[in-house]
Amino acid sequence: MPGGRLTQQERQQIALGLADGLAYAEIARRLDRPTSTITREVMRNGGPAAYRADLAHRATERRAHQRRQAAPRGREAPPQAHGRDPEAVREYEETFTTVLMQSGLPKMTARVLVSLYTADAGSLTAAELVRSLQVSPASVSKAVAFLEGQGLIRREREEGRRERYFADDDVWYQSMIAASRSHTLLVETARQGVSILGPDSPAAARLENIARFMDFVSESLTRAAEQAREILHPKAGAAPGGAPDGGPDRA
Repeated sequence: MPGGRLTQQERQQIALGLADGLAYAEIARRLDRPTSTITREVMRNGGPAAYRADLAHRATERRAHQRRQAAPRGREAPPQAHGRDPEAVREYEETFTTVLMQSGLPKMTARVLVSLYTADAGSLTAAELVRSLQVSPASVSKAVAFLEGQGLIRREREEGRRERYFADDDVWYQSMIAASRSHTLLVETARQGVSILGPDSPAAARLENIARFMDFVSESLTRAAEQAREILHPKAGAAPGGAPDGGPDRA
């Protein structure tokens, strides 16, 4: 029954599929489920090496019980904007968080980023994040510092001492440019090794190949980011004369 909760039998099939070395997509196909459902289920219950159907089923029941206890008593939860299904929104946020965790983000950092992405305003304050995620201000502060350091969000100070965090369209451009700069540093460092290790040595040849590869990737990434910004977000990215902000016109 696609869209419903996983049953214990389905979890047993997931465990068998993992033991057989099947990919998430193949397990999902056999269960007639979205691949994201299988990915989230496995990642939130120990990962492919530690997943156990019985433990996963009990953990899911425990989380559902905790949510019921935390729900306001005597009154209904406030309605979601745009007629959204609260349960569907929660499931989607968990799926999105799992995908970001697979890309290397810590769990709390991924949760904060998902909250910003899914907020209609595209921004939240620290207090709003604490209230929404039901975590400590210190946890939010640590996650925000990491995301800002990676160029994935930006902050603006409002009246008083309150700060607001943004994950808007331009943040992705800035993140790609920051990644390109880190590649450039790697290229320079690799080429320093070429002269130190001797240009005719096997190690130097390996470093030169790394430098050439990363140089090509960095140039391509910068060019693609600038072109995408100019085409997809011209109001934010285009400067007078048509060239994208932040770099020469390389079209």
